[in-house]
Amino acid sequence: MKADCHIHMVLDGVNWKSAIRRHKNAPDLHYIRKILANYQSLGYTYLRDGGDRWGVGAAARREAPKYGITYRTPYAPLCKQGHYGGFIGRHWENLTEYAALVRQTRDTGGDFIKIMISGLMDFDHAGVLTEPGLSPAEIRQLIHIAHQEGMAVMAHANGAETVLAAAEAGVDSVEHGAYLREDTLAAMKEAKTVWVPTLSTIGNLRGTGRFSETAVRSILDSAARNVSDFAAMGGLIAPGTDAGAWAVLHGAPSEYALLAEILGKNTETILSRGTKAIMDRF
Repeated sequence: MKADCHIHMVLDGVNWKSAIRRHKNAPDLHYIRKILANYQSLGYTYLRDGGDRWGVGAAARREAPKYGITYRTPYAPLCKQGHYGGFIGRHWENLTEYAALVRQTRDTGGDFIKIMISGLMDFDHAGVLTEPGLSPAEIRQLIHIAHQEGMAVMAHANGAETVLAAAEAGVDSVEHGAYLREDTLAAMKEAKTVWVPTLSTIGNLRGTGRFSETAVRSILDSAARNVSDFAAMGGLIAPGTDAGAWAVLHGAPSEYALLAEILGKNTETILSRGTKAIMDRF
């Protein structure tokens, strides 16, 4: 079974603004079917979407069974007003609004909750994020509320303290996970959190000239060390490309290749464990 545990059907890996305009009035079913057919031709049978607020992932979920694909979507990611994620998600200003969005997602058929709790990597400066994460107390509350409503939680999270707080709150999966520490990895292992490191979002930048090559290499090396250490601990790792992000095309083989460089002969065994955990929870 072939799986990509983090994609964005709404995006195309080339230009996020024009990609979103494609679906501005309604999800472009011709585009969605073309992408699903490509995944089918490559042998994919499971896709987990990172969400969008235009209903593109929801439309893909309806179409996916025709292509022999199990498709899961949170509908729109949920992000705090004024923080990263507003370009693709739905905003909340306080926990009452957040809880209402969680219930709405559940009641309208969303498969899980996606929360945005940190910024992005600054690809020109290794070790730097575009903004700090939410407070640990707030992160714990977000995850608790979603779990209370019976929903698994996928967290866009970077930075050791942010991921540590999410793991200690029992988050189901961490996406990206840049700049972690040993205690963060241990907390993820203890909580049985699945890590989807999306190495393609870093590795595919090499040689493009868009960012500092030195910084990109340093960021990738840091992520690779953490993936190796987490695997050695017996942590759960699943493949996810973040397809649709810049330079990450749908169906690209980059994630398996990057993970295989790190995990070696145990790649399939390790990734199958993490993928099964994702499929069981989401």
